[in-house]
Amino acid sequence: MSFFPNSPRWPSDKTHLNYAFGSNYPNAYEPPVDSAFDTWANASDYFTFSRVDDITSSDLKITFENGDIGGGVILDDTILAYAYAPTDGRFYYSDNSNWSVGPAPNAFDLETVALHEIGHLLGLDHSKDQNAIMWDYLPIGEAKGLNQDDIQGIKALYDLNK
Repeated sequence: MSFFPNSPRWPSDKTHLNYAFGSNYPNAYEPPVDSAFDTWANASDYFTFSRVDDITSSDLKITFENGDIGGGVILDDTILAYAYAPTDGRFYYSDNSNWSVGPAPNAFDLETVALHEIGHLLGLDHSKDQNAIMWDYLPIGEAKGLNQDDIQGIKALYDLNK
């Protein structure tokens, strides 16, 4: 487990986060992200999430983008997706990658990548455990889920091990 510098996290009174998809986000790609939020809610036993329609007022904003997304980050052929640390709330999939609902050859699994990026949205940085969802590399065509390192990380960051 690893955290961002200064361990940013959501305030203790902000355990329910709502999320919305941008207008350019394909409807068929929404269920894997919904499932990833459910997985994090169950694993953390702390956060809850709900989808809303208005992206401008949502806590978490999910879109497809291409090029410069700010902060020195450029979505190109080398970066699949990017999410900012709390409490920014922005999560971008790269328009330059091939995506699939479920693992498929020559495509990246939307839910696996969502699990990883939601970890960032909640405050986890890349893990040194290659079996963790927060590992910084995902082979094309592969699907992964949360493992103990991910769950212990979120519980440690939010002091939930009491």
